[in-house]
Amino acid sequence: MDSNNGTVRRIKKVWQSKPTVEGAGVHLRRVFGYYQVPELDPFLLLDDFHSSDPDEYLAGFPWHPHRGMETITYVLHGDVEHGDSMGNQGVIATGDVQWMTAGSGIIHQEMPKGDETGLMWGFQLWANLPASHKMMEPRYRGIMSEQIPEVRFATGVSVKVICGEVGGVKGPVRDIVTDPEYLDVTIPAETTFTHPIPRGHKAFAYVFQGHGYFDAGRDPFAYEEIGPRWLELNKDCRVRAQHLVLFDDGDRVQVTTENEPVRFLLVSGRPIEEPVAWYGPIVMNTQEELREAFEEYRAGTFIKHQRE
Repeated sequence: MDSNNGTVRRIKKVWQSKPTVEGAGVHLRRVFGYYQVPELDPFLLLDDFHSSDPDEYLAGFPWHPHRGMETITYVLHGDVEHGDSMGNQGVIATGDVQWMTAGSGIIHQEMPKGDETGLMWGFQLWANLPASHKMMEPRYRGIMSEQIPEVRFATGVSVKVICGEVGGVKGPVRDIVTDPEYLDVTIPAETTFTHPIPRGHKAFAYVFQGHGYFDAGRDPFAYEEIGPRWLELNKDCRVRAQHLVLFDDGDRVQVTTENEPVRFLLVSGRPIEEPVAWYGPIVMNTQEELREAFEEYRAGTFIKHQRE
């Protein structure tokens, strides 16, 4: 397992994802978004889209712009058809990841299709870019499931390494300015998993299957986003599916299970600590930059790169 040196990060806050509708009518759960910034800097938004009803996702996300940020799409089940202004076209299938850096501007569409049973399940994470990289050349990375290494420990813990490093194994996504880590972690029952995270980096875990204990001391913690009723029902401080854990600072996280396994996304990154001007799919540093971006979009001068 990873090194046990240093301070274990304690839970700073826990909250539950909330149902919402986005795009042309896609039903999803918003894990965090606008009002949590800058608590999760450099991350802006996380959506959990999970449905077996095609009417809740087939309308998809038709053509729309992005600038100044990155979108990371991770599909657990089903297909998402993608097309963009750089000429990329394809399908993000089960287990695949799309890491798209919008930079100076990109226009794209994402159309969920589900699997043969109608199940569509995945996540989309938005990550901010610093002012120095807001207008960089757009970049598209399509990572197929077989390119994502899975580290298996003797304890039964398994970790899919999309970005970052676990047990000396590095993920396929590298050279990202905020030095992020994106892991899909599965811990069997009666097991403890410890993983180092650089001090000063923001870190969170989003539980999507089972439940676990994310506070080594299992002490009551900040729960204002949920309310007293949640803590009354979870007096032992276990965190269940559809809940996000925001960690305080420290050197490592420690997650323990008892009678049930848990599966969660573990994400961390170096904060940017810059002003955020954000409206819809465009994230800049100032309101003037934001207005300029939307004016260019309306005028047809938004795209700065050459179509390949």
